[in-house]
Amino acid sequence: MEKYNGQGTFTYSNGDKYVGEVKDGKRNGQGTKTWSNGDKYVGEWVNDLKYGHGTFTNLDGDKYVGEWKDGKQNGQGTITHLFFGEKYEGNWKDGEWNGQGTLTWSNGLKYVGSWKYVNGKYIEQ
Repeated sequence: MEKYNGQGTFTYSNGDKYVGEVKDGKRNGQGTKTWSNGDKYVGEWVNDLKYGHGTFTNLDGDKYVGEWKDGKQNGQGTITHLFFGEKYEGNWKDGEWNGQGTLTWSNGLKYVGSWKYVNGKYIEQ
């Protein structure tokens, strides 16, 4: 994108598409980006990064609804894994579960507690 401002539809050479607000040629404000692989984000943008409240859905049907900062999940959010039937609701930091949250498995079993991502895996605090 060049230095466009306002509302528009942008189709990229790789097949990605963005429909929404642009400021100084960057995604800013409300918009929807659909990637050529089927992933989709609907929500707020700041300087081409997901920021604020938004919903990301991937081709497999996994869905995250919640807060974003600098392109990563940060703050309160919920992710549902369609394939595994799991759902996590709680705090996020830098794209990982971090802090108070609830993990619910497909069989209805729940764990409510504090989480942290360490050495490639989640640990309960």
